[in-house]
Amino acid sequence: MKWLKQIALAGTLAMLGACAGQAPLAGSGVAAPPAEAFRLSPGDKVKIATFGEETLTGDFEVSPAGTIAFPLIGEVKAAGLQTDELSKTIEAKLGNGYLLEPKVSVQVASFRPVYVLGEVNKPGEYPYTQGLTIRGAVAKADGFTYRANEKRVFLKRAGEAGEREYEMTADFPVLPGDTIRFGERYF
Repeated sequence: MKWLKQIALAGTLAMLGACAGQAPLAGSGVAAPPAEAFRLSPGDKVKIATFGEETLTGDFEVSPAGTIAFPLIGEVKAAGLQTDELSKTIEAKLGNGYLLEPKVSVQVASFRPVYVLGEVNKPGEYPYTQGLTIRGAVAKADGFTYRANEKRVFLKRAGEAGEREYEMTADFPVLPGDTIRFGERYF
């Protein structure tokens, strides 16, 4: 019965965190970063479909320069855009002398990986899956070492200059390109 109460409490805390736009934390006031709308970055792969144009449909990778090479229109800036923004950009360029009223859809085919470092059994690069949390990332890295500080996590988001320290919760969100580091505990 005790575990049932814990599950109910965890669900309530998760709902409260979702309503506030951030993960709930136990007392320290150091909020986890809110889950942001996904924006494309170098290393992401997208599937672009142009309705009625099989030759303008395929998989494309965002280059280190933040662009994709698209047939007919050349390099298109993709980094920093959401998928719907990229589809509108491609539609506008194709509609400028190439196609009449083009319809383009963009979906993410694969995300850039996450990096799990520090006091885990198998540090390294792991594929990102939607809905990934810190606990899921630890599980991918075969769990904590016996020296791990399981209460704090150091996180560097893609595009940020440095890492930040956060209190760790089970539903702490992970985004593509994140670098997650676990430090040692002292006692």
